[in-house]
Amino acid sequence: MKLAVALCISALPILGQYSARRDGDVVRLEDAGRQTVVSIVPSNGNSAFEMKVKGKDVLRCPYASAAEFAKVRGSGGIPFLGPWANRLDEPAFYANGKKYLFNLELKNVRWADNQATPDFLIHASQWEVTEIKADADAAWVTSRLDFYRQPDWMAQFPFAHTIEITYRLKDGTLEVHTVLDNLSAEPMPVSIGFHPFYQANDAPRDEWTIAIGARTQWILTPQKLPTGETRPIERFLPNPQAAPLKGLSLDDVFSDLIRDASGKATMSVRGKSEKVEVALGPNYHALVVFAPAGPGNNFICFEPMAGITDALNLAHKGVYKELQYIPPGQKWRESFWIKPSGF
Repeated sequence: MKLAVALCISALPILGQYSARRDGDVVRLEDAGRQTVVSIVPSNGNSAFEMKVKGKDVLRCPYASAAEFAKVRGSGGIPFLGPWANRLDEPAFYANGKKYLFNLELKNVRWADNQATPDFLIHASQWEVTEIKADADAAWVTSRLDFYRQPDWMAQFPFAHTIEITYRLKDGTLEVHTVLDNLSAEPMPVSIGFHPFYQANDAPRDEWTIAIGARTQWILTPQKLPTGETRPIERFLPNPQAAPLKGLSLDDVFSDLIRDASGKATMSVRGKSEKVEVALGPNYHALVVFAPAGPGNNFICFEPMAGITDALNLAHKGVYKELQYIPPGQKWRESFWIKPSGF
């Protein structure tokens, strides 16, 4: 089976507008018609680290090479966050009414400043590329991670499952599609997310304008954990659909996303003419916006989240009502889309 996959990868056709190829550790997807190239490193957390349009990068990636990118923890590109995103308020999590304690001696979960963060998927090398292909409509790469095969991971999150991510480039838009397959005998909670870093190249950060398609902001503790209190987004951003980024330093959690007829919620950042729109599918129930002020922070992160920060534990406490579960033997799937324009 693996030999067949390898042969398929090594003999890839280039069809018209779209192409997909492997160059060492890097997979490149190209839309020649829109002069767009996306670069992914499956062996480094399966993260995309570049999305260049006419030579300009939509993603922040201040690294000279994929090898340099691999040395830095989640500070550029599109890191995947799992098996839970961001932080938990205990060295434990709750699911199906049970408490699961972390084994901190394994050193793959960090407990510091009264919060627990996972440290084993962001640079995971165990992703297996299952398909690289281009046709007349798109170019894509699919990779799978067999979470259940890793004892140290299962010790921290004991739900047997697989993760499959497909990066698909079509009409100048990158779709990131994720499928979780619950192989365990109990319902599996879903609290994954992504941490993409976006930028506009034609203006400095303080001249960017952002749009946040959400109605509710969660009040956070100094450790950036939701307290359970919320407020309308307008009390934080009077004009959330056209807010100047100047003067803002963001690390905030939003929910009640504003959906269009297809169920997508859209965020954006705009420079002078360059614009990056990010659309979240309906199974992404929350959004973290991260855009710290200060020298060198010329980026903004619109982070698609299956649930808010600390969703696993806040749901157990009855504070959060939207935690998703996958029944045994079933799948969860969702996409987000990155659409550049004006480049």
